[in-house]
Amino acid sequence: MWSRSWISKLIVSFMILVGVGTVSTWALSRALTPTPAGEAKAPDPELHPGAVVQVYGADVWGVRGRFAIHTWVATKAPGDDTYRIYQVIGWQLRRTGSAVSISEGMPDRPWFRSPPILLHQVVGEAAEPLIERIHQAALSYPYAREYTMWPGPNSNSFTAWIGLEVPELRLDLPAKALGDGWMQSEYAKLKGS
Repeated sequence: MWSRSWISKLIVSFMILVGVGTVSTWALSRALTPTPAGEAKAPDPELHPGAVVQVYGADVWGVRGRFAIHTWVATKAPGDDTYRIYQVIGWQLRRTGSAVSISEGMPDRPWFRSPPILLHQVVGEAAEPLIERIHQAALSYPYAREYTMWPGPNSNSFTAWIGLEVPELRLDLPAKALGDGWMQSEYAKLKGS
């Protein structure tokens, strides 16, 4: 039979392992947290008539949010009164046959209760030539009928695609944008380089 001291040692060892695991998970999550490019607030179209391109991210739902984000791109052409939002939504694929979502609205809304983080922004004249190219890149996304959470194609693969198709955007997604690396690899294969 097991002695009480041996059981006590086992319980203490287990508690230490849980503690170390918890601290390690917390530290990794903190290290992966993206650095915001500014306040996660889309300029009000009525007050800002110029062109705007923004890339947002937000933690995915649940525990996975400690290690992964969902990303999306928003554009507003000069004089427009709303934003066009580009993203890939996995569950939409089953409903519509395409995971690509192009909608209008304010892009700085939470993603399933996770507050948005502004990852990248281009405004004014520098943003103007990017807007149509971003739209064309979204329409030409080659994986619209596929979605795989890991390693991709997923929402971050889509955002990475836009960044690769529009290099003037100078988009660099954070490490938490799982699927970005997958697209980097696939893009080289697609373009034959």
